[in-house]
Amino acid sequence: MSGHNKWSTIKHKKAAQDAKRSKIFSKIIKEITVAVKEGGPNEESNPRLRIAVQNAKAANMPKDNIQRAINKADKDNTDLQEMIFEGYGPHGIAIIVECLSDNKNRTVSSIRAIFTKRGGNLGTSGSVIFMFDRKSVFEVKKEGIDLEEFELEIIDVGAEDLQEDDDKLIIYAAKEDFGNMQKKLESMGIEIESASLQFIPKDPKTLPVDQAKKVLQLIEDFEDNDDVQNVYHNLELTDELQEELENE
Repeated sequence: MSGHNKWSTIKHKKAAQDAKRSKIFSKIIKEITVAVKEGGPNEESNPRLRIAVQNAKAANMPKDNIQRAINKADKDNTDLQEMIFEGYGPHGIAIIVECLSDNKNRTVSSIRAIFTKRGGNLGTSGSVIFMFDRKSVFEVKKEGIDLEEFELEIIDVGAEDLQEDDDKLIIYAAKEDFGNMQKKLESMGIEIESASLQFIPKDPKTLPVDQAKKVLQLIEDFEDNDDVQNVYHNLELTDELQEELENE
């Protein structure tokens, strides 16, 4: 399972590195809000909230801010709707945009405008999602873990791939194995730095650097939008492209 990381370079990292902390916190607070409304304010009995809090801690969100978000969500009457948009960016790159919004019309209008501005187009439901697999993705710290033993343990609960990324380990499993993997990691005493369901492209597409950068501009515009939680695409970030981005 270990070896060349065929997935971790696919999801665009530059925007995450450049994103303002307030934007990141805002997205986390929205996820906490939805989790509380869905399953209550108790982390122990609400797996989605537990993961949202773990992700907040991984982003260095202060504990007081996390608790304040939980308390507010428990009393807040705002109705946040989960929405998924599909479409194509420049040069035929497939795009999936996940949103949490309290105003569907505003969000639809904004997403369509971003696609159009950057030479893409908003598609209908099902137009690109078939090009992706929905995967459970967990990140844990590599320090102190016996990789061989760890790999054997997580294979038993559905791990499909294990990749190393600097000081982290990234675990990929089927969507259906999210809960089992979460429980397994917790039972092993391993702190989950982040956990999510992600759309992983089945067949990543390579573009010349100049064309790829236009796609990345579109992705950055989406990620800067307040209603957008996550953006997925099938553009492969080649070594040449990553080097170009690092030099900017």
